[in-house]
Amino acid sequence: MYNLNGQLTNTLDLSPDNRAFYYGDALFDTLKYKNNKYHFLELHYLRLLAGMRQLRMEIPSHFTLEFWNEELYKLQDQSPNADLRYRTTVWRSAKGLYTPSGNDINYLIETSVLNDQVKSTYRLGVYKNLSINADAFSHIKTTNRLPNVLASIYAGEHELDNVLLLNQHKNIACSTNANVFIVNQQSIYTPPISDGCLKGTIREVLLTQIPKHPSYSIEEKSLSITDIISADEVFLTNAITSIQPVTHFKRKTYSTSVAKALTELLQTLIV
Repeated sequence: MYNLNGQLTNTLDLSPDNRAFYYGDALFDTLKYKNNKYHFLELHYLRLLAGMRQLRMEIPSHFTLEFWNEELYKLQDQSPNADLRYRTTVWRSAKGLYTPSGNDINYLIETSVLNDQVKSTYRLGVYKNLSINADAFSHIKTTNRLPNVLASIYAGEHELDNVLLLNQHKNIACSTNANVFIVNQQSIYTPPISDGCLKGTIREVLLTQIPKHPSYSIEEKSLSITDIISADEVFLTNAITSIQPVTHFKRKTYSTSVAKALTELLQTLIV
């Protein structure tokens, strides 16, 4: 079941010349629904709207947080009591070539069964065949994700759970599907948005909440592969698994105690 522009449907009748397909003129959001709660719904909404504005899409006045919540709920009602992974895709509805004839939007909301299991053993590598171009748009979750796709294929071929992606300056941008954090003693570091990472919701929560924690400090800082190797811990964050500790990178093994403590902290913030 899908929600296409507010209408529930079992089949999708999308024009082959829609701009999401032709040009990647679209962005998306992935949201976790578990134990009858959306996780950080408002952060997801604000990020989605900010991306739409930056891509010069025309946001309808009725597209409020309350409206989006109601649109999500239409699909939740089809799977009562289920834990779900939501994906909302928004694209420019106008025709045209590179220059659109307008900036109005279409949106599609879909769900799948939630799989948020954190792995006890997690092997991380690095992908160097393509880089992330760090620019003013790289933090937006657009549908242009070819480096992530090819990096994920590489990870599978090399029996890795994930790989790091570098930007054009050889600094770490992200992994295939997550923001990257390292821990040195009680200090936590993560790449700044200017290095090409997505503006992840869990990343935003940790940047806000860790300074309130007496045991840790956090700083946005450019990271290299050397920083990964020398770290005490490495962990990845995204909206679905929240925090995934890394246990192996090349010949290095890591502890996971800080990641586990921060996971407990996150659980207290889900209301």
